[in-house]
Amino acid sequence: MTSLPRTILHADMDAFYAAIEQRDRPELRGKPVIVGGSGPRQVVSTCSYEARKFGVHSAMPGVRAKQLCPQGIFVTPRMEHYAAVGAQVREIFERYTDLVEPLSLDEAFLDVTGSRALFGEGEAIGRAIKRDVFAETQLRVSVGVASSKYVAKVASDLRKPDALVVVPPGEERAFLAPLPVSRLWGVGPATQQQLERAGLRTIADVQSRSLPQLVQAFGENLGEHLHVLANGLDARQVEPQREAKSIGHELTFAEDLRTNEQVREVLLQLSEMVGRRLRREGVRASVVRLKLRHPDFTTLSRQRKVPATADDLEFYRVACELLAACWSGRPGVRLLGVTGAGLVEGAAPVQGGLFAQAPKKRDQLLKAMDAIRDRHGESAVRHGGERRDTNAWGPAAEDA
Repeated sequence: MTSLPRTILHADMDAFYAAIEQRDRPELRGKPVIVGGSGPRQVVSTCSYEARKFGVHSAMPGVRAKQLCPQGIFVTPRMEHYAAVGAQVREIFERYTDLVEPLSLDEAFLDVTGSRALFGEGEAIGRAIKRDVFAETQLRVSVGVASSKYVAKVASDLRKPDALVVVPPGEERAFLAPLPVSRLWGVGPATQQQLERAGLRTIADVQSRSLPQLVQAFGENLGEHLHVLANGLDARQVEPQREAKSIGHELTFAEDLRTNEQVREVLLQLSEMVGRRLRREGVRASVVRLKLRHPDFTTLSRQRKVPATADDLEFYRVACELLAACWSGRPGVRLLGVTGAGLVEGAAPVQGGLFAQAPKKRDQLLKAMDAIRDRHGESAVRHGGERRDTNAWGPAAEDA
């Protein structure tokens, strides 16, 4: 018996952080809002559509964004607030299906195959979600509807903002064909140049090559990846978010980090972010994991088991030791990440070090620091003993 095609939605909030700032601050409406920093080592998190008209986009160095859009209004991210609004949007998604796979605060996949009998076909569900999100948050969401995750994601992005794009089953190849190869997941500038040198500029060009031809030209992994996506054959399931197995943060830098001091400063920032989230969730981590990526995209991952902790400085200490064991100072660092894994409930017994500060005192201090930051911002209080020159986007400008 042939199973019916799946109905997958990709829902993506439009300019989410910037849209929240414009909603909350009427004086910003209709103006080029840039969420992020304006320094050379700071990057744009997102920006309003008014700023995008000047060529500003996410992950762009802040100094470049300022050059392109001198009248841009730079706004410091309010991640806690964005997370709260994201949770509100997630609750709307979950009214229509329990198969919701969050990708970030502002986007998710939904498998509504089993919801069609109750709410109608995919297009009707997409319209209902758009209606509910706007009614309850005054924010817009773009929705793509297709039989696979990849095609649904391409569809949602095609006519932003406020889009609803439906790709009927059987029309995936025709829908994808005219699009540039840059629309294929995982095809960045370097891979795009590689494909174009082989005469593949559109997805239709990729579709014209057989799987053996693609594998022969680009290797087994990339060749098979291109074949599957270009032909709309993505069979991956929507995987609902279960209880978190880890909590982590990572930063990609507009300019590679070159010195040990720069890298350690970012490690402290990341360790603080992880520690805060662990404490907020009421859990501790028994594994500290470091992720490091070089300019050539070589990626290293190292980890160590530790007594269960939610202490920023313990994460920082272990992360620095892991760093010293795998990085000699060259080549540069393109990405850094710190993750706490092996989570246990916060009330679980914790083995303290022989000379460590009393756990209760340390917990009280961290709780007090969290309260100050919640009230006055992330920079209001910092750990002593470490020079800090970072902010919400990574290292600060050299002349800051």
